[in-house]
Amino acid sequence: MQPSFPPVETISGASTAGVIFICDHASPALPPAYASLGLPPAQFKRHIAYDIGAADVTRELAHLFGAPAVLTRASRLLIDANRGADDPTLVMQLSDGAVVPGNADVGAGEVATRRTQFWQPYRDAVRAKIDMCLAADRVPAIVSLHSFTPYWKGHACRWHAGVLWDCDPRLPLPFIAALAREPGLIVGDNEPYDGALKGDTLDEHATARGLPNLLIEIRQDLIADAAGQAQWAARIARLLRPLLLDPQCQRVQHYPSRAGCAGRQTPRSQTMQNLDAQTRTELEAAAFRRLTAHLRDRTDVQNIDLMNLAGFCRNCLSNWLQDAAN
Repeated sequence: MQPSFPPVETISGASTAGVIFICDHASPALPPAYASLGLPPAQFKRHIAYDIGAADVTRELAHLFGAPAVLTRASRLLIDANRGADDPTLVMQLSDGAVVPGNADVGAGEVATRRTQFWQPYRDAVRAKIDMCLAADRVPAIVSLHSFTPYWKGHACRWHAGVLWDCDPRLPLPFIAALAREPGLIVGDNEPYDGALKGDTLDEHATARGLPNLLIEIRQDLIADAAGQAQWAARIARLLRPLLLDPQCQRVQHYPSRAGCAGRQTPRSQTMQNLDAQTRTELEAAAFRRLTAHLRDRTDVQNIDLMNLAGFCRNCLSNWLQDAAN
C-alpha cells in the first residue's frame, strides 16, 4: 500500500467498553495512484462513493462510549470493505447509474491487489480490536454504522432508519423496539436492505464468532451535517447503552446464519428454537411493544379497518393483555 495513504482509521478505546463500532464505507477518498477512477468530482459527493455522515456518527459514538472503533479510508468505489472476498460486487463497474471507468477493465489480479492493500487491512484491524477485548475477558458487541440514500431508483425511502441483522436477535430486536418508540421515526427491520450477506464484515467477525451485533442504517439527509450526526449519535447511545448491560449480550452465543441460504429467506422463527425460555419471553415482549408502538404511530388506521381486514384491533390487544394479567 502507499505509505501516504493508510487504508484504515482506528480509534483507541477501552477493551472493557463492551462494544466496538465499525464503519465499512466511511470515506470517499482514493489513493493518489488511482486518481479519480475516471469519475467527475460530483460523483464523490454521492452515496455511491461512501455512506454520507456515517463516519462522524461512528466517531462520536466511540467518544461517548470510550470504545474502540475502526473505519475505512478508501472509497467503496475502489473496493467495498463490506463485501466478501469473492463477492462479484467487491469492485463495482456500475453503481446506481454511474459507470466507473477506472473499474471497467479490472481483472482478477487488480482485484487481488486492492483486496490486499485496502480490504484486508480493514478486516485485520476489526479482528485485532475484537481479540483485544476478548483478551480482557469482555465479549464485545459489534455495531456497524451505515447510511442510505433518501431516494433509490427514483423512489423515496420512507424509513428514517433501519436495523439490519442476520440471525442473532439479542441486540437487533430490542434495539428496533426502542428505536421505534422514538417520536416520529419510521424504523425498518432489515430494511432498506437485508442483513444476511455471506462474507460481509459482521458475518465474518460477529456471526462466525458468536458475538452480539447489529448494523444501523440512517437516512443520509438526517446525518448530512454536524447537528444531525450529533443528534443521532446521542440517540443511538441512549438506546444502546442499557441493552449492552443485558447478560445475554455479554457472552458468546452462536446462531445459524441465514447468509448464503437459498433465497436468503430462512424464517427468523427458526432461530427461536435455540433460545432459553427467559430470552424467548423477553423477545416476544419486545415484539409486542413494537407492535403497540406501531399502532400508536399509525393513527390513520382505524380500529374498524383492523377488524375488517385482520380480525383484531387495538382493543383486542388491550383485552388480551388484561386476560394475561388476570
